[in-house]
Amino acid sequence: MALDTSVPPASSFATVLPTLLLAGVIGETAFEAYAWFVSPLLFGPVLEPAYLVTALANKLFGLSIPYGLAFLIHFSVGAIVFPLAVLAVHQVTRLRFWISGVVAGVLLWYIAQGMLAPFIGRSFMMDFGAYTQSSFLGHVGMAVVMALVFMKVSEGRKNHR
Repeated sequence: MALDTSVPPASSFATVLPTLLLAGVIGETAFEAYAWFVSPLLFGPVLEPAYLVTALANKLFGLSIPYGLAFLIHFSVGAIVFPLAVLAVHQVTRLRFWISGVVAGVLLWYIAQGMLAPFIGRSFMMDFGAYTQSSFLGHVGMAVVMALVFMKVSEGRKNHR
């Protein structure tokens, strides 16, 4: 079992927040770069989760929001909530950070494609087509990048003690 006991289970929010935001922005930027530039080369479709956000805003609140706002909402959620998911998996399981990133990425992918997509009227996991396959790589890759940032910052803190 790949347990990681080097990170204290209870860190203060003030200590974790800068690292959380750093991991989130780096990971979400990596996701967007993959979504717009790599996904079309590997799978065909550009990943545009902003369309999921526009559909959710319409279904939940009856709002029609512009694509740019939906993009900013998704980026913000990705930069704040997604690294929280990585950190939560790590704190609960005590797995190594990168493994926690894989687990969190799979969970986030399932929430997007297996729960939210059907909620707005798309098929479950969008029939496991190219978009869903690419989304899997995007979510897992993004969460692993976030986990690596947490890991590097944690190692840096240990070296400065």
